[in-house]
Amino acid sequence: MRPSGRAPDALRPVSIQTGFARHAEGSALIRMGGTEVLCAASVETRVPPFLRGKGQGWVTAEYGMLPRATHSRGHREAAKGKQSGRTQEIQRLIARSLRAVTDLKALGEISITVDCDVLNADGGTRCAAITGAWVALRLALEKLVRDGTLAALPLKGQVAAVSCGLTAEGAVLDLDYDEDSTAAADANFVLTAEGGIVEIQGTAEKDPFTEDQFNALMRLARTGTAELFRIQAATIEQVTRA
Repeated sequence: MRPSGRAPDALRPVSIQTGFARHAEGSALIRMGGTEVLCAASVETRVPPFLRGKGQGWVTAEYGMLPRATHSRGHREAAKGKQSGRTQEIQRLIARSLRAVTDLKALGEISITVDCDVLNADGGTRCAAITGAWVALRLALEKLVRDGTLAALPLKGQVAAVSCGLTAEGAVLDLDYDEDSTAAADANFVLTAEGGIVEIQGTAEKDPFTEDQFNALMRLARTGTAELFRIQAATIEQVTRA
């Protein structure tokens, strides 16, 4: 039995609340169990210097964790004057994931930054951030279409992410902190609704894991992201109907 009492292939309870950041062009507060991440998409009608005059847009992300998002208080990175390597790695992952499903040419010379701030952390913060960031991005792009800035939605599909791991109970989906901290191996899967793989980050904590074990994790990831895609789509549909 998992510490949470969930079946091996069960996600934690997931919800996505839109419009939480009132001033952002698109926002989503995603909850996956005890993990809560606020994702806010901001639009700028300019692009970074390396893209000027090239007729394409840019999507990027920033990631941060509130000091008491974890069990003990963490230091604000702004107070240190620099971001940690972990923070930089995660925000680059989020940005790559969003760009993988965005038609940057169709976006034109527009930049969208999605800020992902962890309010409460209980494992899987980067996965929750990617899943919520897509919703925030989609809402921001829909606003650009409604305003007449864009003729059509420059999205190629959906992207979501979920963690899986090898524990004493075997292969399990969507690790919380208790499982993540003791897992023999864990992996983050960033997948698209069309079946594509954007990125897989997998690590054995002690002994190497086998290809069969990896395939078991991959099957769980497909199961989990299928449900996340459904929740994303239902969230967008609910906003559209309102």
